[in-house]
Amino acid sequence: MRAVGVTAFGGPEALHVIDVPPEPLGPGRVRVRVTAAAVSPTDTHLREGAYAGRDPAQEFPYVPGMDAAGVLAEIGPDTDTDLRVGDRVMAIVVPTGAHGAYREDLVLPAGSVTRSPAGSTDAEAATLPMNGLTARLALDYMGLRPGQVLAVTGAAGAFGGYVVQLGKADGLTVVADASEADERLVRELGADVVVRRGDDVAARIREHVPEGVDGLADGAVQDALVLPAVRDGGAVATVRGYRGDGSGRVQVHPTLVRRVAEDRAALDRLRQQAEDGVLTLRVADVLPAEQAAEAHRRLARGAVRGRLVLTF
Repeated sequence: MRAVGVTAFGGPEALHVIDVPPEPLGPGRVRVRVTAAAVSPTDTHLREGAYAGRDPAQEFPYVPGMDAAGVLAEIGPDTDTDLRVGDRVMAIVVPTGAHGAYREDLVLPAGSVTRSPAGSTDAEAATLPMNGLTARLALDYMGLRPGQVLAVTGAAGAFGGYVVQLGKADGLTVVADASEADERLVRELGADVVVRRGDDVAARIREHVPEGVDGLADGAVQDALVLPAVRDGGAVATVRGYRGDGSGRVQVHPTLVRRVAEDRAALDRLRQQAEDGVLTLRVADVLPAEQAAEAHRRLARGAVRGRLVLTF
């Protein structure tokens, strides 16, 4: 089976097409013929070896990728699913060793797979699972009520954009950051107030919400810099493990998507919201899998809006 992975950690040039054996199909699992895999910053960290120490595989090759879309090819024994062979599906992948989304054949827990949104391309469907589930989990952790105020940093990114749209669907007032170039995009995603992004974003948010926002999703990974934007007793959701300044003034929730990687109901709800127009599936560009290194270079240069997607 073709895959794109690394046999030595390094920069984008370390990625190359490799051959990997098919994965065995056991009970409770399904086989997906992957046609599209989204490229995310997490993939670049895996390529560099940042996660190798905690990977149970502990051997090369390592294959990145947390989002896949394609066709359901096979269903394992004793598998509880309403999916059928031939269905167009999308899936979230928790990579380990050669088990990552950048491969044309992938075996996954049935709970990690659901139908692709009707009317979407495989590339579009591949942009939803990981970032959509992370956004939903962040909002669930913060537990805001309709009418409360949510701030979002990194709002033009994939995670931040989904938080903005899901927050609006939850009845929240959304204050989001953006560069001048991205302001129109962030408003189109549904933000009620847009402030300029930067290290002083907390002060800019307080200019509009003097008492502090009720919750903040930190897609820009600014950590301590954003805490002053939140009122006493408010909540912050972070995406890289940041746990706060120790003061206890606000509740800080590190948001790790692997905790919901088999929550098919949550994944299927995202599918429905995409079909209903609540969520916008944004593809920046589509490249063949053989150009994975170029996709990683483009991501590193920044200013990618939506997801780059590899096709098999």
